[in-house]
Amino acid sequence: MSIIEVSKLTKYYGKARGIVDVSFDVEEGEIFGFIGPNGAGKSTTIRLLLSLIHPTSGSAAIFGKDVVTNGPEIRRTIGYLPSEVYYYEGMKVIDLLKYSASFYNCDCDKRMHDLSEIMELEMNRRISDLSYGNKKKVGIVQGLLHSPKLLFLDEPTAGLDPLMQRKFFNLIREENARGVTVFFSSHILGEVQRLCTRVGIIREGKLVEVSNIRTLQQNNYKKVRVSAEGLNPETFNLPGVTNLQTEDGSVYFFYKGEINTLLQKVSAIQVSDVTIEEPTLEEIFMHYYE
Repeated sequence: MSIIEVSKLTKYYGKARGIVDVSFDVEEGEIFGFIGPNGAGKSTTIRLLLSLIHPTSGSAAIFGKDVVTNGPEIRRTIGYLPSEVYYYEGMKVIDLLKYSASFYNCDCDKRMHDLSEIMELEMNRRISDLSYGNKKKVGIVQGLLHSPKLLFLDEPTAGLDPLMQRKFFNLIREENARGVTVFFSSHILGEVQRLCTRVGIIREGKLVEVSNIRTLQQNNYKKVRVSAEGLNPETFNLPGVTNLQTEDGSVYFFYKGEINTLLQKVSAIQVSDVTIEEPTLEEIFMHYYE
């Protein structure tokens, strides 16, 4: 079942491009990665889904309900961590979280304290005294305290130290294990690769790929290294070979094509070592942007 359904969603800010004809679905219970550099349209997409801004054309539905006409109802069952968090500086953390909890029809007290403990958040400090990283922790607790069914994370780890990032990832995995669907937007590709099963790649406001990460790696080029004495690089001048380089008796290249053709070339020479690896998400991503 699709929790999020997006069809030809388009947003222009005057004449400036936001996103153009973006279409994808997010299935119930998955962690969906949404990647692209700053300015590609990630935050615009999330704000449209949250009905914080309205589309120029196209449509989107969450839980089968149109996001524009059912915005207030939908927002009661989702959590949102924006890329930048802004709060009333004079408030204490505990008061801010209680104020946030008052918008939901549930007793969030125990969960609020449990989450604050996990994130090592001091609840009696004033917002104005907090570092950027600690304000981000407030945002994480705020986004999760009402036990949402769907969670939107926009560049969630900015400002968190590596130890806290690990705690945050564990928390998201636990939420997902109990059935929460996660929409994870980031330009840090290693994070997406660690957490997500499927990923959408957005470039200059347009979605260029939506695929399972494993499938993306398998269907993309392979990284190949062949070591042999007196190796002639011309041996691997095949269709589908790019970035051919030699170093210390080894040949390095990317290969996209029939793997048996490559193996026939390798088996015809006396090699000392061969490695064939799948590319990282980062390398695949750069392929779409180059």
